[in-house]
Amino acid sequence: MNNSKHVSLNLNLRGLGASPTLALNDRCKQMKKEGIEVFNLGIGESPFPVPNFVVQSLKMHATERSYLPVKGLPELRKAVADYHWQKDQVRINPDNVIIGPGSKMLMYLLLLSYYGEIVVPTPCWVSYVPQAQLIGRQVQLIHTDFEDKWHMSAAKLAELCEGEHDTYRPRIVVMCYPGNPDGGTYSADELKEIAAVARKYEVILLSDEIYAQIHHKGEHVSVAKYYPEGTIVSSGLSKWCAAGGWRLGTFSFPDNLDWLRDAITDAASQTYTSVSSPIQWAAVTAFKGGIELERYLWQVRRIFRELSGRCADMFRESGARVHPPEGGFYLFPDYSPLADNMEKRGITSSKKLCEAILNEKHVAAVPGSAFSRPCEELTLRMSYVNFDGANALAASETVPLHDPLPDEFLERYCGRTLEATRRICEFMNKGA
Repeated sequence: MNNSKHVSLNLNLRGLGASPTLALNDRCKQMKKEGIEVFNLGIGESPFPVPNFVVQSLKMHATERSYLPVKGLPELRKAVADYHWQKDQVRINPDNVIIGPGSKMLMYLLLLSYYGEIVVPTPCWVSYVPQAQLIGRQVQLIHTDFEDKWHMSAAKLAELCEGEHDTYRPRIVVMCYPGNPDGGTYSADELKEIAAVARKYEVILLSDEIYAQIHHKGEHVSVAKYYPEGTIVSSGLSKWCAAGGWRLGTFSFPDNLDWLRDAITDAASQTYTSVSSPIQWAAVTAFKGGIELERYLWQVRRIFRELSGRCADMFRESGARVHPPEGGFYLFPDYSPLADNMEKRGITSSKKLCEAILNEKHVAAVPGSAFSRPCEELTLRMSYVNFDGANALAASETVPLHDPLPDEFLERYCGRTLEATRRICEFMNKGA
């Protein structure tokens, strides 16, 4: 082995560490083995069952055993293209769709294949920056703030582009909405403004829309609607179809980015080859959807909407700044207003805050620093998913679709999430 290459590889991996959310999940499992009751708000996994008609499709195709094309099953690529047209009014050529073993892998191959600069607004999903680090790439961060609802504005994007010596240097800007970790999303007007700046500076947008179908009001808008020629749309089964463990993600490209699509396809052929055949066939059924899926999504959105609103109110009452989520299943409270009280207790960073909450209250949350926020900012992410989704879904189905859930519903079916939230609030108000 060439020694210099070996050293370079070590430098890329040094200090990388495990994914913070997965590491926290493993720690919770270990605590449970030790007999400690833990409220795990760290992992971002839907609590609901995979829709039954999709499960039945998987069973039906369990005998599919052949390798599929690297880009994916043709029937599935067409179903994905149709899905984006029906849901987002974005026209996509099925030949421009790539199916991968989760969108996480596709994002990594995109960073590996693209030669330009990577730009990420913060707070951002925990793996965007480490993936770039894995291949020795630097990332430009655009820091947002609470007052802007953690949104990247068109003005901040323009400032970044105009502030560089090479204004038109190649760039990919990664957007995630509804957002992980904050659950916020962009209005149509905001997306139009961002699209105009991206078009002006010839910026490629990677629009991570994995949570699109669990927008709490079912009103997701894709930036690709306003910037179709420069937007790659990322989706998959993990969140809206509750099938994270099935590991199926999708990338949809515009025609003029075929060179990037082909580069990723070549990289895929040398790495994962293709996604599991039975999973792809079942995914055709999922992306085609139908009335059964729409009824399922309606119930999921209603439960998440009402639960997140209750938790957000509790956080605000305990002194946090927090925006009610508009989609997904995350809350991102900011306890910076309590910084003086926290400092008296020896808590001066989000990491120390979450460590103390876990040790004292046995509630696991992810520190804001894991999402590329400043270490001293007292933010944390909670996933409000630690409840029995199957029971909650069955109970919700007995309530007429347009009626609010009964007052006692959340306590009865989502009680562990509410209890975990109370414990965090109790910790924050200790000694106040």
